[in-house]
Amino acid sequence: MIKHSPVTGRYVTIEVDGNEYKVFYLHNGTGQPLICQHTAGAHNHQWRGLLEDEEITRDYNVIAYDLPRHGKSDPPHNKEWWKDEYRLTADHYVNFIVTLCDALELKDPIFMGSSFGGNVALQLALRRPDRFKAVIPVEAADYAPGFFLDWWRHPHANAAQVCASGVWDLMAPQSPDLDRWLTWHYYTQGSEAFKGDLYFYSVDHDLRDELVNIDGRRCPVIMMTGTYDYLTPPEATENTARQIKGGVYIEMEDIGHFPMSENHELFRVYLKEALRIIRERKG
Repeated sequence: MIKHSPVTGRYVTIEVDGNEYKVFYLHNGTGQPLICQHTAGAHNHQWRGLLEDEEITRDYNVIAYDLPRHGKSDPPHNKEWWKDEYRLTADHYVNFIVTLCDALELKDPIFMGSSFGGNVALQLALRRPDRFKAVIPVEAADYAPGFFLDWWRHPHANAAQVCASGVWDLMAPQSPDLDRWLTWHYYTQGSEAFKGDLYFYSVDHDLRDELVNIDGRRCPVIMMTGTYDYLTPPEATENTARQIKGGVYIEMEDIGHFPMSENHELFRVYLKEALRIIRERKG
């Protein structure tokens, strides 16, 4: 059987904080821009179910990019990047996302990210509420310490297997086997960037004293977490949402830390509710 996907991929070259990045992104759909960030150590394949969702893409221009050093997006071409340890910071992460949205000429996009992508969604709501129509932090919280560990890149460990196997227990047993194994497969390919991503996740991201400064009425913040996520447990996300003015928390039953790739058909039910709330608040 031959079947061509409607999803297309392109590269765009941008400069962020003096770094020249050639960024790869997938896109499909028309209407309201919805830009999506993958989890740490992964790439935009996690959003393939959403990119091919005919109902969603009828009204939303879905864009899923590879962060530099992930997937098809290289490290900076104008730097000797191999001479320094990769540590992603909140400042650079936010600057990258805003610059990419500007380069793609996205008007009032909705930003959605999962795990460390969900945490940066909170950073965007705090720092750049003027640039985004709304944010959807998935599997996110104000603070997530304890995961920036040396053994993610220890010479005695097979980093590809360690990173991939570490995600298995974070998925719900109800999720389809094929989708769980594909999520595992994605993680066998991103081990080199994983530790550097977790520097942002566990060290540089700390909004415990800043949540009161996020205005969810200006830039709606719709937080969603799966009941099988013990990395960012539902109560951590709910507690974060409660401290944001106008924050909304949606608990996702029977799904884990990688909802968009481990069980898109269930995830889309909750996503549609989040998008409905955004439409009611922002039109």
